[in-house]
Amino acid sequence: MKLLILFLITAMAFTGCSTTTKEASYKQITPDEAASMLETETGYILLDVRTAEEYEEKHIPGAVNIPNETIGAEEIPELSDKDQLILIYCRSGNRSKQAAEKLAKQGYTNIVEFGGINDWTGETVSGEQ
Repeated sequence: MKLLILFLITAMAFTGCSTTTKEASYKQITPDEAASMLETETGYILLDVRTAEEYEEKHIPGAVNIPNETIGAEEIPELSDKDQLILIYCRSGNRSKQAAEKLAKQGYTNIVEFGGINDWTGETVSGEQ
């Protein structure tokens, strides 16, 4: 019996000392909140993660196009500062969430995902910029 109690106390002590890893995360906001941030923030990157064709058809002015499908484990030259504010959007919000998760796992610390251009009420432009 004493051996069992000693074993349980030892097991509890070791489980209490386990380390937890910080999960990669990003913030989600609405397109309206993103529009306000674009007016007040500086030094950010506005990232459109749709295909090049979708981007050329219509995008938010000042957006950089890096398709979600090209974001992997490799470093991204356009996103060299991992602490810079990155505002991400796509068409409906699915790819932007995927891209935000991938970037967070790569160590980017200031990611804000705001859904899709389908819900954007602000200005858009056509063609490559």
